Amino acid sequence: MSDAATPPADRLARLDLQRRQRLGMVEAVWGEHKSPQQIAEVITGLRRAGELALVTRVSTDKEAAVRTCLAAANQDITVEALLHPWTYEPCARLLMVGPPPPIPAGSARVGVLCAGSSDLPVALEAQLCLRAHGMATELIADVGVAGLHRLLAQLERLQEFAVLIVCAGMEGALPTVVAGLVPQPVIGVPVAVGYGVSAGGRTALEGMLASCAPGLCVVNIDNGYGAGMAALRLLNGRPGQKA
Repeated sequence: MSDAATPPADRLARLDLQRRQRLGMVEAVWGEHKSPQQIAEVITGLRRAGELALVTRVSTDKEAAVRTCLAAANQDITVEALLHPWTYEPCARLLMVGPPPPIPAGSARVGVLCAGSSDLPVALEAQLCLRAHGMATELIADVGVAGLHRLLAQLERLQEFAVLIVCAGMEGALPTVVAGLVPQPVIGVPVAVGYGVSAGGRTALEGMLASCAPGLCVVNIDNGYGAGMAALRLLNGRPGQKA
């Protein structure tokens, strides 16, 4: 094993600055296993290129450390301009640096549902990742199957959305129920919430994969970002809806 120091982020990360043109989405940075210094250098590279920086899984402590690293590393430019606007959502652990695209008037909207408040971090991650791409979203919380009347009361409202993202832990039944009631594409997101065998999200994942509701799509456990990008791909495939 080499005893050399770990190379800096600019030698480890190859920024995909053409992803927006190629796929209609910005490059997202996984922040959980990166140091504040590495995240700061990636943000600097993206912002210097005029691209929005989207970083997932950033704790509140790490967010503060990233700010410090950015201020120390960018003495040659106006840091305020580089980092404006700075948007951090602690519940979703999501950091967005730079202005998101404006939401076009009359554009298709994505509904983001969650079964309970424990699912909010994942639902908010999906919602904010879509906002970073100029997509209109609306959050509908606490409509789990334990109180089915709460979901049924929202059925008319659900008709307004082009795509639905549905987050649920425990046994993960909510996406199946929703997909059995509405015609839009439904993307299920299993959440690592629940007692006993539900903990870790595997039960919710397997329940959604075994769903009897035809056409239900499922992403990985806690993958709010992936659900948001799946919705974006669905909408970008429609005529006149390219983000």
